[in-house]
Amino acid sequence: MIKDDIKLTVIKPRSGWQVIDFRELIEYRDLFLSLVTRQIKTLYAQTILGFSWAILRPLIQIVIFTVIFGNVAKVSTDGIPYFLFSSVAIIPWTYMSQAMSESSESLVSGQGMLGKIYFPRLVFPLTAVLSRLVDFGISIIIILIILLYYHVLPTWNLLLFPLFLIVMTIIPAGIGLWLSTLAIRFRDVRHAMPFVLQMLIYTAPIVYSASSIPEKYRILYSINPLVGVIEGYRACLLGLPVPWIYIIPGIVTAIVIFISGALYFRKMERIIVDVI
Repeated sequence: MIKDDIKLTVIKPRSGWQVIDFRELIEYRDLFLSLVTRQIKTLYAQTILGFSWAILRPLIQIVIFTVIFGNVAKVSTDGIPYFLFSSVAIIPWTYMSQAMSESSESLVSGQGMLGKIYFPRLVFPLTAVLSRLVDFGISIIIILIILLYYHVLPTWNLLLFPLFLIVMTIIPAGIGLWLSTLAIRFRDVRHAMPFVLQMLIYTAPIVYSASSIPEKYRILYSINPLVGVIEGYRACLLGLPVPWIYIIPGIVTAIVIFISGALYFRKMERIIVDVI
C-alpha cells in the first residue's frame, strides 16, 4: 500500500484590515531580491551612458536651478552658496520623486505576473523603492565632490544620516502603497503623477530656504514630510543646526502615511487581481 504524503496548501484571500506580514515577506525574499535586481538591470538596459544617468539627471537639474533661482532670481539661502544649497536637496528629492512615480505604477506595469502565481503583492511597490536606492547611492558622489570643493568638513550631525535615509525611503514607500492600489481602479493616477510631482517640488525647501516661510505657518509647513528630509540632509551634510521643528512632525507624518498605506494595501490586496 502506497502512503499518500501529498501536502495540500490552500491560499485564501484575507478580509478586513491586515498588518504587514513580515514573515511572509521573508519567505519570499528570493523573489523580492530577484525583482529588485531585475529592476536595477532594466533601468539602464541598452543605454549608452548606463548608470551615469544617475549622476547626470540631478546634476543638470542642480545647474539649472542654480542659474535660475541662484543667479537670476537671487533666492535667499541663508548665506550658503546656491550650488551647494540646492545639491543636498535635489539629490534626495530626485530619489523620492522617481521612487514615488515607479511605485505608484508598479501593480499596473506588473499585471501580467500578478495573475499567474501567488506571492505577496506588497513586493511590487517596495521593489521600485529599493531599486532606486542604487541611483541615490551613485548620485551621492555629486554631493561629496561639491562638499570637497567648498571645503565643508563633516560634523557630528553626520551620524543622523541613517535616520534621514530611513525617512526618505518610507515616504515614497507609503505613498506608493496608497497610489499603486488606487491606480488599479482609477487609471487617472498615472496621468496625474507627473503633474503632482512637479507641484511637490515647490512644497519643500528645495529651491528656497525654509526660513523664508513666515513663522506662524512653520508648524503647518513642517507636516509635509519632504520638508523634514530636505532640512535634515542639509543639517547633517552641511553641519547646520538640526531643525527639529521641521524634522519631528515630518517623521510622524511619514510613519502615518506608511502605516496607513500598508493597511489599505493589505485590505485591497485580495481583489487586486480581479480588478486589474
